[in-house]
Amino acid sequence: MKIKDIKTFPINVANGSQLVVKVETDNGIYGWGASGLSGRELAVVGAIEHYKKLLVGADVFKIGAHWQAMYRGQYFEGGRVLSAAISAIDIALYDIKGKALGVPVYELLGGRQRDYVDCFASVRFTDKEELFQFCKTCVAEGWKVLRLAPAEFESKPDRDTFEPLESITLLSGWLIELRKELGPSVIIGLDYHTRLSPPETSYFMNRMPKGTLDFLEEPIRDESPVAYESLRTLVDVPFAIGEEFSSKWQFQPFLERNLTQYARIDVCNVGGLTESMKVAAMAETHYIDLMPHNPLGPICTAATIHLAAAVPNFGWMEEINTPAQQMGTNDTQFYPVQPRLEGARYPVPDTPGLGVDFDESHALQHKFEPIEIPRLKRGDGSLTNW
Repeated sequence: MKIKDIKTFPINVANGSQLVVKVETDNGIYGWGASGLSGRELAVVGAIEHYKKLLVGADVFKIGAHWQAMYRGQYFEGGRVLSAAISAIDIALYDIKGKALGVPVYELLGGRQRDYVDCFASVRFTDKEELFQFCKTCVAEGWKVLRLAPAEFESKPDRDTFEPLESITLLSGWLIELRKELGPSVIIGLDYHTRLSPPETSYFMNRMPKGTLDFLEEPIRDESPVAYESLRTLVDVPFAIGEEFSSKWQFQPFLERNLTQYARIDVCNVGGLTESMKVAAMAETHYIDLMPHNPLGPICTAATIHLAAAVPNFGWMEEINTPAQQMGTNDTQFYPVQPRLEGARYPVPDTPGLGVDFDESHALQHKFEPIEIPRLKRGDGSLTNW
């Protein structure tokens, strides 16, 4: 069975954008993949056009060899754009192989190790009222793990301005009250989305009693393992890092130096299922669980479920469509077949392939408009991270 064509579908879904990839074969079986590089879909489409010339006519089943050819098939290896393109194609090839053999994708990864995949609720809020309301709604519906995604700056008149010390003062107070409200049995983490510096992160954590937060996600940018090594000595809660990493090499120093206690792997960015399994094995040697990044659509969700089913070291998967908030990324008009939540977890499927389908005719009816992420600035007008 040979690869016949590779098609790309950049789409606008809800308030965001996604890139879906279809790999077609000469016997009619097709597979779906997705890129995780939000906001740069057109760059990934360009990379896939390069890879298409390399792969059309090749044996579908040689997934590992195709990964090597794509990654090493140019002088300038790696990078987030190329890895996102590789990820989408790699996932689609696994979908095809599973369908062709009549087995779920996790059977190709070593077989199922769990019957369901636990999730944490991603709770995005702009003020204290939303924070408490959304968290209590999730807990009432049986969610035991909450990852808070603060956007408190959006409640101000100038919603594009972020001042770290103002944010630290607000959030630390709210979190102390939230912990008292929810009690000790709910796991609470917070994603600062790389908006802080190392000393600001220390200020933030020092303002809260022990036990307020159970983990802290991405407080600073991830380019420098040395910076995280310094920060690790100042902060006494587990870190969750890695959603922006595009290879096992980027994960390596964070795993080997124990700079993170949860690996925030994104199967649609890191290099697909092929690379994800290698990162999972590296993490296992350091007793680090995966906490997969999953902010996009059902294809990423489905691929992550299969990854989580096949590895021993899995914690929780991100879920942004919860009882408190429906972000609309799982729009059934685009995705008529997709994984379905049961409470706060996904059952591991037994259908061949990924267990997801995409309506390309619906996608082609809508013009794609690239979406830029917000640009935050400090009070002095300088650019900061969103």
